[in-house]
Amino acid sequence: MKTYPTEDIRNVVLLGHSGAGKTTVAEALMARAGALQRVGRVDDGTSVLDTEPEEVARHLSISLALAPFEWTTPGGRAFKVNLIDCPGYPDFVGEVHAALSIADLAVFVLSAVEGVEVQTELLWREARARGLARLVFVNKDDKERADFHAVLDQLRAVFGNGFAPLQLPLGEAGALHGVADVLSEDAFDYEPGGAHHLAAMPDDVAGEEHRLHEEVVEEIVAGDDDQLERYLSGDEPSVAELACTLAHQMAAGTEFPVLVGSAASGVGIDRLADFICELVPSPADLPTPVVAGTETIAVPAAPMGEPLVHVFKTIADPFVGQLSVFKVLSGTIRSDDRLVNARTGVEERLHGLFVLRGKEQTAVGVAVAGDIAAVAKLAGTRTGDTLAPKGMPVRVREHATVVPNYGVAIVPVTQSDDDRLNGALHRLQAEDPVLCVDRVEETGQTVLRGVGDAHIAVTLERLARKFSVRVDTADVRVPYRETIVGHGAAEGKVKKQSGGHGQFAIANLRVAPLPRGAGFEFSDAIVGGAIPRNYVPAVQKGVEDTMISGGVHGFPVVDVRVECYDGKFHSVDSSEMAFKTAASLGLKQALADAGPAVLEPISMVRVTVPSGFQGDVMADVTSRRGRVHGTDVAEHGEQEIIAFVPTSELARYAVELRSMTAGRGRFTAQHDHYDVLPTHLVDKVKKSLLKS
Repeated sequence: MKTYPTEDIRNVVLLGHSGAGKTTVAEALMARAGALQRVGRVDDGTSVLDTEPEEVARHLSISLALAPFEWTTPGGRAFKVNLIDCPGYPDFVGEVHAALSIADLAVFVLSAVEGVEVQTELLWREARARGLARLVFVNKDDKERADFHAVLDQLRAVFGNGFAPLQLPLGEAGALHGVADVLSEDAFDYEPGGAHHLAAMPDDVAGEEHRLHEEVVEEIVAGDDDQLERYLSGDEPSVAELACTLAHQMAAGTEFPVLVGSAASGVGIDRLADFICELVPSPADLPTPVVAGTETIAVPAAPMGEPLVHVFKTIADPFVGQLSVFKVLSGTIRSDDRLVNARTGVEERLHGLFVLRGKEQTAVGVAVAGDIAAVAKLAGTRTGDTLAPKGMPVRVREHATVVPNYGVAIVPVTQSDDDRLNGALHRLQAEDPVLCVDRVEETGQTVLRGVGDAHIAVTLERLARKFSVRVDTADVRVPYRETIVGHGAAEGKVKKQSGGHGQFAIANLRVAPLPRGAGFEFSDAIVGGAIPRNYVPAVQKGVEDTMISGGVHGFPVVDVRVECYDGKFHSVDSSEMAFKTAASLGLKQALADAGPAVLEPISMVRVTVPSGFQGDVMADVTSRRGRVHGTDVAEHGEQEIIAFVPTSELARYAVELRSMTAGRGRFTAQHDHYDVLPTHLVDKVKKSLLKS
């Protein structure tokens, strides 16, 4: 693949709901461009882009895949299109965010049968928030029950105005054989293999096509004063002029072309490539905002500028090592260039550049501003890092991050697995920054968190396949604690004689509750030398160790004041160990006398859902022993529900909320405070912990 100038490069991300056919569209585009000899099938596991065993087994995309190809438009201009195929399953939305960070256009692939689905809605909002140009391709129009007009109506109903249908299908469902171009008013009939030829406009389409032509032209010229004036005077702009105006409106986010076709049969695929090249802004038109200190500046994609690279994807390859996929934001990058990681300050050498197409690697000499390339073995660089010249510490401005709300505890199967676990998890996190690993000291568990159960399942499969690390999973233990509700007192006594020096110590303790969150207080109220001063620290140590190891119910004790007010000692048989043991025994008795209570962690949860689901979600929160604190109006007409919910009730909430709201609900949860666990649940909690 030759080197293209920045203005002839197009960076395009394919988005949409799982099953809409994004991967098939990507492979059809590459095949039509001559970049592929064959088109694989996702269902058969022969796709060129979905090659990971986890993808083949599930028949869906899990990671973003690069599909670059070269394309020459009817006008004879050649382009390089860096196509990025993204997963549509919600658990892998982190891959979509990575692709969106470097894309210049989002092509939304919709099924002509299912229409606008939930993931399409959510990703449309994300693309709009990033100010990304958008185009819609209605795929699968050759399937039974396909209805292009219904999908167009649904787009307008869900997202509002601005959708400009630039094509109409010729035939539909099993009879699809071509497309009618609304701007040029030409009909394109397709042959097997995806080639097309001009044909007469069918009578059953001609009337609608002409009416639509007038509507679309009026909508386009309405955004350009000069063209509007000419149009009103009877001079209709040429197709090229209309396309130029439409391109500016796409870049401004006010117009969204709608195309139609079928990736499986090839109908409309070449025209999709033409529109991508002709209507989409190039990287040269889209400076990248970067942060320099406290200031945000726009860096133009100038090949002669300072070299600046953004790593948007990392691939952990057990044989080659780490592969870093990057976009050149500015300058021209060559093999063996040296740049500094703005996050770590470490200099990295780009040993050799190559282009990825699926798993295929093709060496290249240079990568110009706006282009995408990859490099191996940048050990200190991870996803999201920026590489810049020395003395130029800038970083790409971050957008919203994906919150990993679903977790499982992982336990290595063998000692060998345990030895390799940390390194393997670190490399997986470099590949997938959404993953979060928590090592919880209070429960002694290592917790792996992701977006959902499928995300975690795939991660564990990759852990075993790529790094030969096997783990078992367990439920995440909730860090319960204990306190007391009243006052109590007890005598802790150790008296042991077995020849020689014995063990003797008596410590009299009183306990009292402290306000929630106060922690622990120890008071030395000894008078008259009942316990010598040198043994008091041992008493305190015995109390503290017992509070950590667990009280009456076996949980760490908090929010308690302990007073040692009396005791006895023996001049020969007393020791620090004896007083430490006596304090431990006395504390447990005093806690039992004071009325122990189990405390459970309470999380503050913010749930955002469409208003139609608000009642169901609030009822569900109540069923989880939660307390709704309030509601607020969020963006897009949604409702935000703020509630306090026991953390133990949120173990599978990420999965259950998605099911309850048809995939439209999302939430964040953070620890807020501890509260008393209802008495009737104490035994149940203790039994569940014993089982785990």
